[in-house]
Amino acid sequence: MSDAVEPPDGTARVGEYPVAGLVRRARRIADLSQRQLARFAKVSPATVGRIEAGSMTPSLAVLERLLGAAGLYLAVVDQNGRVVLPMQDRDDLRDGAERRYPSHLDTICDPEPGEWWGDVYGLARPPETYHRDRGYRDAQRRRSQWEVRVAQNRGVPPPPPDPAFYGY
Repeated sequence: MSDAVEPPDGTARVGEYPVAGLVRRARRIADLSQRQLARFAKVSPATVGRIEAGSMTPSLAVLERLLGAAGLYLAVVDQNGRVVLPMQDRDDLRDGAERRYPSHLDTICDPEPGEWWGDVYGLARPPETYHRDRGYRDAQRRRSQWEVRVAQNRGVPPPPPDPAFYGY
């Protein structure tokens, strides 16, 4: 099947868990045979058998369908076990070529004087921009996180500004 690939070492895993064991557990939870699971997930019974045997690694879409047939969901969690939600797509935040801004940047809507790197060159200010300097961005994020957690940080001094940005 084109939706699956052969695992290089025969032990495909989702985090620390083997995919074969997850699919077998999902099938047991749903109390389905391999044929029934295959029918619900719209894959061949042979595919389910090969995945459960560990000789085939399913694509993410197939794994999601197999787990979904048992009423289970795939989720992304951080190191503390909190669910990580996807970033929202905003069609109103695009550059001049209608591309999204890079996701690692904090987009600034309606920048103030000095917030845009082109200000020093006298360039026309765009409707949105971002900070290019990673050290400055990281310092701003630390400061923002500190400010948002007022009760938690009561009595704690604010994080220092990034010395590299300010030249000291």
